[in-house]
Amino acid sequence: MAKTVLSAKEKSILHSMFLRSHLVFTAFTMVKMEANAFTISMAPAIEDLYKDDPQGKIEAYRRHQNFFNTHAVPLSFIVGLSYAMEKEHVENGSVDGKTIESIKAALMGPTAGMFDSIFFNCLRVIAAGIAIGLCSEGNILGTLIFILLYGVTQSITKYYFVNWGYIYGTSFIDTVFSSGLMNALIKSASVLGLMMVGAMSASFVNVPLNWVISVGQTSVNVGEIFDSIFPGLLGIMLLFFLIWLIKKGARPTQLVLGILAFGLLGALIHIF
Repeated sequence: MAKTVLSAKEKSILHSMFLRSHLVFTAFTMVKMEANAFTISMAPAIEDLYKDDPQGKIEAYRRHQNFFNTHAVPLSFIVGLSYAMEKEHVENGSVDGKTIESIKAALMGPTAGMFDSIFFNCLRVIAAGIAIGLCSEGNILGTLIFILLYGVTQSITKYYFVNWGYIYGTSFIDTVFSSGLMNALIKSASVLGLMMVGAMSASFVNVPLNWVISVGQTSVNVGEIFDSIFPGLLGIMLLFFLIWLIKKGARPTQLVLGILAFGLLGALIHIF
């Protein structure tokens, strides 16, 4: 299934599929998740491959309307791969419809875990950290840098992925899984993502405790005592307390309002 040279028509179809792959949350439902977006992305290929086979076109559209859910970036790779498999199905029948569905289903979980770790848990946190620092100083570059680092990089990756999925076909999948590269990438990306989340928590979760206890002629600042034990200890304690509340069923809105009320009360009695 390997392909090395693309015709003008193939390039045009892949370009249209690339643009459509950005509609990943189009008509998103809890029943089929990204199935509608996947079908929309596959439409140019299906319309071309099955233009003389109405029944085959119907079956192909139904095939890609099955449940599908992964990260937005590898969706484009699976779209390109599905195009290659659909073409093999039409030209020589070496790939049947069930195989196409099975490969799509097999790729959903691993690619979702891997690219959630890379883009959502790692790159997004890095981009947000840089952007928040600049925006807090009133610098509009913070917004532009976030869009560039998190948004534009995804779009560029999607462009290459949709082409690679079609060019290399299933041989790429066999290589990645047989070599164990997928598991290694998932683990390394997860570790890096956790490190960045920890760094973000230490940098931006702050409890400015200014509680001073006076005993005779001596004054003790409680916040300084906590910082001497462990810098940022109160921030970490607050973070894990909020996580515990979320696990207990508290809603984020309730936590935000609770922190706001607690902060106002602390400022009123001069402990913050």
